[in-house]
Amino acid sequence: MNPARVAGEIDHLLRAAGTRERAAGEKAYLKSDLEFYGVSVPAMRKAVLAVWRDSGPLDHDDVVAVVEALWATGIHECRMAAVELLTLALPDLGEDDVPLVERLLRESRTWALVDGLAATVVGGIDAVAGIGPTLERWARDPDFWIRRSALLAHLAGLRSGAGEIGRFLRLADDMLDETEFFIRKAIGWCLRELGKRRPDAVVAWLASRTDRASGVTMREAVKPLSDSEARRLMGAYRDRRPAA
Repeated sequence: MNPARVAGEIDHLLRAAGTRERAAGEKAYLKSDLEFYGVSVPAMRKAVLAVWRDSGPLDHDDVVAVVEALWATGIHECRMAAVELLTLALPDLGEDDVPLVERLLRESRTWALVDGLAATVVGGIDAVAGIGPTLERWARDPDFWIRRSALLAHLAGLRSGAGEIGRFLRLADDMLDETEFFIRKAIGWCLRELGKRRPDAVVAWLASRTDRASGVTMREAVKPLSDSEARRLMGAYRDRRPAA
């Protein structure tokens, strides 16, 4: 298997699937310095899956090599394809791959790449290998994208009911006073998913923090809660007081 050839096939399919109009719109929307082909997410996934199937079995090192080649292009859709490849190869990834993923996260600089890497790839590795110390370190990182990743790595587990609820809530509490929108949004997003299975846990946690939480966090977090609890918590938030 020639990693450069496989990466080239993916690049070719992506280039053919893009449009100039979409490329200009996406670049402006994401405020990115990367080059864009203008490919939709479904079309990107279709291209990656086609090459994945046609290339035959790709072992761990093959996948890493293709990911590195795609990432090095500096093209947004190629980087999205790299994230998709890591997602397909998730059963073969482990703790030894965390340094690679961390580097990709640091180079992403946009939610459009960070969120898939964090929620799916990092979350998947954590579910199997348990990388709590890494997530604790990320939660204190100066780069807010890395701190966001420490939160979103819990998303799938919270959604399924099998996640590290206590660890997420502790990290969220440490970041609750941050003013960065992407941190506030991540906390609310994760709380919303947790609330679908454990509304009691979300209510109990938020009730003593409604004087600290941001509007972004609150509005996301209360979405799955009962109308009465949502009104109570939002009322306390607007009054800037604890609800309990």
